[in-house]
Amino acid sequence: QVQLVESGGGLVQTGGSLRLSCAASGSTYFINAMGWYRQAPDNQRELLATITWGSVIKYADNVKERFNISRDDVKTTMFLEMNRLDAADTAVYYCNAKRSSPTGEEYVYWGQGTQVTVSH
Repeated sequence: QVQLVESGGGLVQTGGSLRLSCAASGSTYFINAMGWYRQAPDNQRELLATITWGSVIKYADNVKERFNISRDDVKTTMFLEMNRLDAADTAVYYCNAKRSSPTGEEYVYWGQGTQVTVSH
């Protein structure tokens, strides 16, 4: 099992920045990729960025010029640096982890989410 806890959300003015964190615990050794998603009211959950343990990074087109995903060296915490925020970025932000078991099964885990609100 993997537990994920997001933090760093809050209220920020348009044009501001926030840094989200996602702390992983439990069976983190077999995590091979993590990602950030968000979900605004009445919208589907949207993929923002992913990072693999080979450090391959991908971004959604609508955030790649403003958001930066990273992780720490011991691979238990992931970050999302968000810049030039605007009202369209208001959403609950979730982190996600994918783990492969020694026998090849794949598991996906989600955090509880952290609210980001961008005000005018």
